[in-house]
Amino acid sequence: MTVPAKPPPFDPDDPLGLDELLAPDELGVRDTMRDWAAARILPGIAEWYEQGRLPDIHGLARELGSIGALGMTLTGYGCTGASAVQYGLACLELEAADSGIRSLVSVQGSLAMYAIHRYGSEEQRERWLPGMAAGEIIGCFGLTEPDQGSDPAGMRTRARRDGSDWVLDGRKMWITNGSVAGVAVVWAGTDEGIRGFLVPAGTPGFSAPEIRRKWSLRASVTSELVLDGVRLPADAVLPGADGLRAPLSCLNHARYGIVWGAMGAARSSFAAALAYSRTREQFGRPIGGFQLTQAKLADMAVELHKGILLAHHLGRRMDAGRLRPEQVSFGKLNNVREAIEICRTARTILGANGISLEYPVMRHATNLESVLTYEGTVEMHQLVLGKALTGQDAFR
Repeated sequence: MTVPAKPPPFDPDDPLGLDELLAPDELGVRDTMRDWAAARILPGIAEWYEQGRLPDIHGLARELGSIGALGMTLTGYGCTGASAVQYGLACLELEAADSGIRSLVSVQGSLAMYAIHRYGSEEQRERWLPGMAAGEIIGCFGLTEPDQGSDPAGMRTRARRDGSDWVLDGRKMWITNGSVAGVAVVWAGTDEGIRGFLVPAGTPGFSAPEIRRKWSLRASVTSELVLDGVRLPADAVLPGADGLRAPLSCLNHARYGIVWGAMGAARSSFAAALAYSRTREQFGRPIGGFQLTQAKLADMAVELHKGILLAHHLGRRMDAGRLRPEQVSFGKLNNVREAIEICRTARTILGANGISLEYPVMRHATNLESVLTYEGTVEMHQLVLGKALTGQDAFR
């Protein structure tokens, strides 16, 4: 008779034993990103958030490039060619520090670099990707407009031919990295359909004023892109991008990172609440000893680790080439929504201290309000799943 192995002790940090699903190289990526964030982001993030700035963003980008965090899943051109799970783990650890840092990495790698890598010419890839992978060039992705968010097909930015050149006019809004970017991937309507253009910083007629007075993603650069008669040569067009499917594929890649990243913000808030419950005393004992607090902590732990397990499953599907856009919508819808609830519940455990920047909870909660709506609102992902479930398109 075989004696069953004795299970390992229960680990409050990993109650389902999910670390056992990770290979050594995956654990290595996770630990590298966690250590970098602990050393470079956590000491200053509360002050940066309070002041509404991200100091030395170019220096941070170069450091992120040096540890292989930029364009992780891409191959060649200085990119690391990491797996989807490795990239997801990186997003989780970076967003555990702050959503703004994960946004910097997501926009750089999953939007700007991904667009150039997948849809650009070889000359465009050689020109831009090595510097972007190293963090020497920051990129941004211009799709959303002041009057067009969930319906990008209605964009008003236009590009018209003038001889062999293109001339762009329009505006883009809520663009992460915009005012610090060396190149902007801008999507515009043409007589031939929606096309993508590479707009270098400093091009006459192109400007990127920073958006201030935000109450969310305060440690992140958010900008408007203004295109006023911007003249570009013919080779500024992404030759492989023809139609709305191209920018949407980029967004799908970035949304996958959010599935993981939201759980990083949730984990940070849960950890703060758990630690607080062990030391904060009321009525002569730690509040973690009361049934209502334990019920909150148990529910938070269940949703947190279910979300991580979902992200892991989607990552394995992506690595196998089997991940569908509807499944990414499933993950984004669930994980961001549950992450916000975890942060809100954590705030109740911390009481008044929960609104202080001495703790990460309120910062994560306000950041996630932006993550909830960017790259697809709750309603849009519900309708994506609704169409997949019923076969009926309810978007219009």
